[in-house]
Amino acid sequence: MAHRVALLVTGASGMALPKRLLSALTAVEDVEEVHLVVSRGASQVLRHELGPQQTGASDLLDSARLDVSARGKVIVHRDNELDASIASGSYRMSGTAIVPCSAGTLGALATGGARTLIQRAGAVALKEGWPIVVGFRETPYSIVHLENLRRLAYLGAIVLPPVPAFYIGGESMDRFLDHYAMRVLDRLEITPLMSDDLRWK
Repeated sequence: MAHRVALLVTGASGMALPKRLLSALTAVEDVEEVHLVVSRGASQVLRHELGPQQTGASDLLDSARLDVSARGKVIVHRDNELDASIASGSYRMSGTAIVPCSAGTLGALATGGARTLIQRAGAVALKEGWPIVVGFRETPYSIVHLENLRRLAYLGAIVLPPVPAFYIGGESMDRFLDHYAMRVLDRLEITPLMSDDLRWK
């Protein structure tokens, strides 16, 4: 089964997460398209976390160091590109991952906002009933956050915050990133190419 996935990157901390997800998704043979959208806020966070030269989707792609075949699977959209294919439910997707998900994007999705492509693509996934993973990246949670998360979960979203899995052992950030990417792919019903030692046994 061929998969089309939207990877929506918003302005929360944790830019190593979508970087790892790009590698994990494009490595799977059955994934034929990864639609990447990086918000303006995410571009600012990229500069802080991955270096001043990192300013947008193309730089995130470069930092992921994908080979030619993997990079050919990635389709980049601007966040103001409201006529993009992923803005319509008639363009069938296998799933959507919003990682990291900011509080602003969380609130927009929970209340039906669709002013940007990221918000619109998320709203489309919700209305179509496609798997949508929300990697909310904030702490501590306020009552507003909890209410918005509750509402999205009620609507069918998968709330999957990037919480370290201490049971996999080791102190490497790479293991945490690999484990989180594996969990996201699991929930998108895509078989990840990950080491078995990342799972509980």
